[in-house]
Amino acid sequence: MAAKSYDEILRDLHNKIYYPVYLLQGEEAYYIDRLSEIIEKDVLGDMEKEFNQTVLYGRDCEILSLISAAKRYPMMSNYQVIIVREAQEMKPGLGAKNIDDDKDPLAAYFLNPVPSTLLVLCYKYKNLDKRTKLFKSIEKTGVVYESKKIYDNKVHEWIEKYLADLGYKIQPKAANLMADSLGNDLSRVANECDKLLINIKKGETIDTHHIETNIGISKDFNVFELLDAMGQRNFLKASRIVNYFRSNPKSNPFILTIANFYGFFSKLLIYHALEDKSKMNVASALKVNPFFVGDYERAAKNYSTTKLISIVNLLRDSDLKSKGINSSIGDDGEFLRELVYKIMH
Repeated sequence: MAAKSYDEILRDLHNKIYYPVYLLQGEEAYYIDRLSEIIEKDVLGDMEKEFNQTVLYGRDCEILSLISAAKRYPMMSNYQVIIVREAQEMKPGLGAKNIDDDKDPLAAYFLNPVPSTLLVLCYKYKNLDKRTKLFKSIEKTGVVYESKKIYDNKVHEWIEKYLADLGYKIQPKAANLMADSLGNDLSRVANECDKLLINIKKGETIDTHHIETNIGISKDFNVFELLDAMGQRNFLKASRIVNYFRSNPKSNPFILTIANFYGFFSKLLIYHALEDKSKMNVASALKVNPFFVGDYERAAKNYSTTKLISIVNLLRDSDLKSKGINSSIGDDGEFLRELVYKIMH
């Protein structure tokens, strides 16, 4: 059956097209959890689940016992479902190097699985070795799904879509604020989105005030407001935000702040190089929402190409120092204050 996308698997499940083996693997746990939850919830009826649904955990799961369970036939149902959560913790590991491929009992089962059993392996934070007989046997009779980590610069789009699917709209600035503060762990992002919606009516547009009130992310003291202040050369505002960051270092990791600085000033360099500076062309070239084009237009007036090149080099050097290469930066807050001063002068 080979690899399938998340949407393809969802469509098959909706149409009651099932496979005897599901290998749900990859670095992003969110989609693995979602698919396994949907299978657990929807494949069997409530009465069928009592005798035909089993949820195991890899650390407690013994391979021969798992195979024995998978070979059972369902009772008063067309299917039985076995879900192995944290399958990467099984001992010996799935496809372990100390298991001879030709003697791997699980691989042998997968080559001739029981059609009435749905065996779901939730293999998180890594991928099964594609060279093993185990992986190849799953490919022949089952479904393989790889859940990849989302890029940081795509998280705000993911938030917008997640909320839109639930019937809500969010301002681009608010989506960016959430993305920057929460990172690219989609399980955490989805959880915070769900928390956000508890006190918001459907149809209401979510703004930065909602984010601050319901999630606790400051709408005034965050990296986007700091970049806005730096772009406008508003020294007083930038100084206030830097002081806030110095007082709340855990909420504003220095390494992430530098990454945002680098993204912003690199985009300003690209902006200067564009011949066509129409709003939509700038948005496309910088890969930003058109809503933010004005911020780059204003900032470009305050930073020449020559200055931007020196800023980008400064940020590269600062990034290395923040990671302990060539130097230890010591106090993050003090280093940030000096960095912002050098950028703005």
